[in-house]
Amino acid sequence: MIAKTILEQMGGHRFAAMTGSKNFIDLGIGLQMSLARNMTSANRLKVILDEVTDTYTMCFYRQSVTKNFGIKVKEIAKFEGVYFDMLQSIFTQVTGLYTRF
Repeated sequence: MIAKTILEQMGGHRFAAMTGSKNFIDLGIGLQMSLARNMTSANRLKVILDEVTDTYTMCFYRQSVTKNFGIKVKEIAKFEGVYFDMLQSIFTQVTGLYTRF
């Protein structure tokens, strides 16, 4: 339910089509997705709900596989205390991808 709400607040199916985001995963308390190529090297985004303050934490990061088949994670940007009406603007600010016309 939380993941579906986050996706709707970011723009729903139009958001996915316009940004090329895919592989949406319900984390229970948030949403994770794969990002299309963008102006940063981030290829993943996690949006986690802080139920106490009713705000979100957005974490943009790059995930890759090492030659030993390990997973390497590099944080690109992290925003805490994000209100629902700020999700789209922060996404555009970090990735350069527009979420609506």
